[in-house]
Amino acid sequence: MAKHRYYDKYKRNKEARAFYKSAAWLNCRKIVLIRDTYLCQECLRKGKITAANTVHHIKHLEEYPDLALDIDNLETICRPCHNNEHPEKAYTKKEKQQRKINAIKVKANKEIY
Repeated sequence: MAKHRYYDKYKRNKEARAFYKSAAWLNCRKIVLIRDTYLCQECLRKGKITAANTVHHIKHLEEYPDLALDIDNLETICRPCHNNEHPEKAYTKKEKQQRKINAIKVKANKEIY
């Protein structure tokens, strides 16, 4: 979650960040999630049933801004599938391991006090 916030704050362009916070996007997103019954469409194509809550632009927002709110250009996908589509946003194995180490340190410190 922290990496997503870092990406959103420092790497995502300001126009995209504003778009993803807009009422129009939030309403459109809700429609797509309901349409797709909160299931990953990519996993369904592979015969798997996976709960999902990420709405993905099939044709990327930066390249096709005119399709930003076109529900035919949107699909619900799970986090692993979204990470496959956007590897630049995914955690690396080293980052995941560091997060686990930090969580253990925090837990250990709380038990000491």
